Amino acid sequence: MRDLAARNRVVIVGAGVAGLTSALALSARGLDVTVVERAAAPGGKIREVGIGAARIDSGPTVFTMRWVFEELFAGAGLNFADSVKLRPLSVLARHAWDERTRLDLFADEARSVDAIGAFAGAAEARRYKQFCADGRKIYQILETPFLRATAPSLPGLATAGGIGGLIELRKIRPFTTMWNALGDYFKDPRLRQLFGRYATYCGSSPFQAPATLMLVAHVEQQGVWIIEGGMHALARALADCATRLGASIRYEQEVREIMVSGGRAAGVILANGERIESSSVIVNADVGALPGGLFGQAVQRAVPPLAPKLRSLSAMTWSMVAKTDGFPLSRHSVFFSRDYAREFTDIFGRGEVPGEPTVYICGQDRIDDTAMLGDDGGEEELLVLVNAPPIGDRKRFDQDEIARVTQRTFAVLERCGLRVEAQPDKTQVTTPEDFNRLFPATGGALYGRASHGWSASFERPGARTKVPGLYLAGGSTHPGPGVPMAALSGRAASASLLADLDAEQQRLRPAATKAT
Repeated sequence: MRDLAARNRVVIVGAGVAGLTSALALSARGLDVTVVERAAAPGGKIREVGIGAARIDSGPTVFTMRWVFEELFAGAGLNFADSVKLRPLSVLARHAWDERTRLDLFADEARSVDAIGAFAGAAEARRYKQFCADGRKIYQILETPFLRATAPSLPGLATAGGIGGLIELRKIRPFTTMWNALGDYFKDPRLRQLFGRYATYCGSSPFQAPATLMLVAHVEQQGVWIIEGGMHALARALADCATRLGASIRYEQEVREIMVSGGRAAGVILANGERIESSSVIVNADVGALPGGLFGQAVQRAVPPLAPKLRSLSAMTWSMVAKTDGFPLSRHSVFFSRDYAREFTDIFGRGEVPGEPTVYICGQDRIDDTAMLGDDGGEEELLVLVNAPPIGDRKRFDQDEIARVTQRTFAVLERCGLRVEAQPDKTQVTTPEDFNRLFPATGGALYGRASHGWSASFERPGARTKVPGLYLAGGSTHPGPGVPMAALSGRAASASLLADLDAEQQRLRPAATKAT
């Protein structure tokens, strides 16, 4: 007979944002929660890379949708602002095409309208206002029936409101590619390229992703913040609050197998052979780890496998401490390639790092324009990133390959006027091969399934699996990638688990009453 204590225990595999969100929500409801994490610290894809005394955010660098965390903490009787200190940005991002061509977008929509008008003319500014209004409408339509739902479907979304639902469905433009839709708004190809980049936030190509992703523009308009102490401070705050509410988090403990007993999840076996029995298991890992057999045969068919061709973008990143010159970096700066279509053909068509990539830089000592948070002899902490194909499980990125991509990447920056004095001992490169090691069974894909085609966003697995008592959470599940989306998936997993426990208790109660 199973240990009675195990009947009220939940094991969470992985201390990423989704796993920690589930731990916080379930601990607040009084459940016995144990989080098992193979790394030495919380965060998952929220990585820190240490270079000397510097701790560089080397995963997600943009914090949006703060309401997700405010609701989470409030539901646990806590105040998010007491645990995480935020500073709003006024400049959302600085964009460059060459040394002379630059455009800033602002948190204040009116400032962005003025900036676009000066950059591309009054007609484009008017069309940008319409683009923002339509992005806002898409977000409003999808927030409750999609973002907050545990497992939505496009037919369900369409029919939920009868004829009105069908009309709303048309407004989110699921059958039009983002690139084609942007052509309706912007005649200037630079603006089309700029806003097409929002598809990459979901690890996708704007030439294949649906126009629905225009909602990202509204998400940023709601606010972009800097977290004091870096993005990793968010993970530490979630972990600290979860443990304060009673959760146990065990680091440097790898799960070898998820146990199944009587047809339902029954706990985990660690790499050292230790068994932790439980009534439920939440897996905060890429969903490919299950069909990939990384958690044992008993749960291998819990979710279907994802074909490699459906994977989202990977990346190559340079975490570095360096001097810069010639370009006024903002907190977030983007340097565009000259042939955007070829960039995505290289990645998704040829399986290659682009010959000339678009480059993103997070200047982690900067706020908005050129204001510095500190002064360290002219050196600053940078994350440099280019998109790459998710082929880390089948391609070696040796030093020659890394050198070639590095040369092409920093050549784009120089073409736009930015010089970076990189030093090998103050630079750490991460390739798709490295990301595949960090996040097994992904090929280095950082966003789960690519949002290509009208149905892709509805084909991500929801919280429940084919194995009762086994749940999923993380950026590869619904509602998708990104820090707030991962948190929403953690909330969905905990809500599904609690609903199933309540239903089970309802079934058992009549039998218990009859027996007495």
